[in-house]
Amino acid sequence: MSLHENARQSTHGDPLEHAPLASIPVPSAGGRWRKALAFAGPGFLVSVGYMDPGNWATDLAGGARYGYALLSVILLSNLIAILLQHLCVKLGVATGHNLAQACRAHYSRPVSFVLWLLCEAAIAACDLAELVGSAIGLQLLFGIPLVWGCLLTAANALLLLLLQRRGFRAIEALVLSLILLIGTCFAAELWFAKPSLTAVLAGMIPSTAIFHDREMLLVAAGILGATVMPHNLYLHSALVQTRAFQRSTEGRAQAIRYGTADSTLALMLALFINAGILILSAAAFHFNGHQDVAEIQKAHSLLSPVLGVGVASTLFAVALLASGQSSTLTGTLAGQIVMEGFLQFKIAPWKRQLLTRLIAIVPAVAVIGIFGESRTTDLLVWSQVVLSLQLSFAVVPLLQFTGDRQKMGQFANPVWIQILAWISAAVIIALNLKLLVDFVVP
Repeated sequence: MSLHENARQSTHGDPLEHAPLASIPVPSAGGRWRKALAFAGPGFLVSVGYMDPGNWATDLAGGARYGYALLSVILLSNLIAILLQHLCVKLGVATGHNLAQACRAHYSRPVSFVLWLLCEAAIAACDLAELVGSAIGLQLLFGIPLVWGCLLTAANALLLLLLQRRGFRAIEALVLSLILLIGTCFAAELWFAKPSLTAVLAGMIPSTAIFHDREMLLVAAGILGATVMPHNLYLHSALVQTRAFQRSTEGRAQAIRYGTADSTLALMLALFINAGILILSAAAFHFNGHQDVAEIQKAHSLLSPVLGVGVASTLFAVALLASGQSSTLTGTLAGQIVMEGFLQFKIAPWKRQLLTRLIAIVPAVAVIGIFGESRTTDLLVWSQVVLSLQLSFAVVPLLQFTGDRQKMGQFANPVWIQILAWISAAVIIALNLKLLVDFVVP
């Protein structure tokens, strides 16, 4: 039985308790803008994973140490992300399955169970980075100790429960508002920093220097590894199914077009924010004798004095807090999707959120309590290593399924996309393996 046939015959496995399949109407008449607005939302929920606190340390280090040279890596990462999220849209729309459900339908139960465990580890690692990032933001803004900041951040699971009761659009609206807040903060920061536009554009061109400098390559691998989040692939393939598009060939083709446009626009905004962090770090630190900046707290303390603008450090902390809060919301949603998709096991949303938070908050509080607040950067690094380990186990099934004509029908990847996707996957896997080896073997 094909994935599409299985999806039609089964009513089990609704991936979101309060966002059932086809719950958001799509107008059958009207112009392109009305339809585009109906499909807008899932891409922005996914995009927060590409600008979460786990990215900040690598972007800050890259800009402070190497100036604008690693902007090309951020650009490459974003292009790969756009391609992978497009494939997620295709999988969800064409088959009626999200990636977790597709894995369960295709692989044996032992393999599916292992994939589920790996994905849960990635979600916990990502949630750990987001908890710590939000806690740092609270500390920088209000002087709250990191342990208490982690506990306060964990309580935003209650906010997600309230939003789910108001409908899925409410979650999308909140996340979009937080993204716009982050973007506004960095637009102001870049205005204060006044980076050289010529140097920024030159940094977008790949340089062979990356491959000759071991430390530079390590930072580049960290940027790429922190950018593409494995659980986003599961999340996006489920979220696109919340739109009530026509389940015909033409309707699916339209849903894929609009869904891809939504995610591409959202990821371009994520590109602006990720690149903005690195550009700000380069302009403020690299060219002002502070090439050793790699920690969020140190960057915050230096921004206002270096730029000569008192509000610069405050805007930086506000953006960090907004980044952590938006990412924790989508991480919890992803947890619901993978558990129900892999195991066909439904759990009350508040129980799922409590479980996810406990898995993340226990190591965060333990490390901070035992070793002190200075080890928060190590927590962020470890979280990215765990994500790197899991990434290939999400990317490879996605490429396998979307390239299979028996499962996808006429929506299977054409040869050129298949080649491009596998090359992208090879780059991701190779750089993440190098990141892991260099981290484990000094």
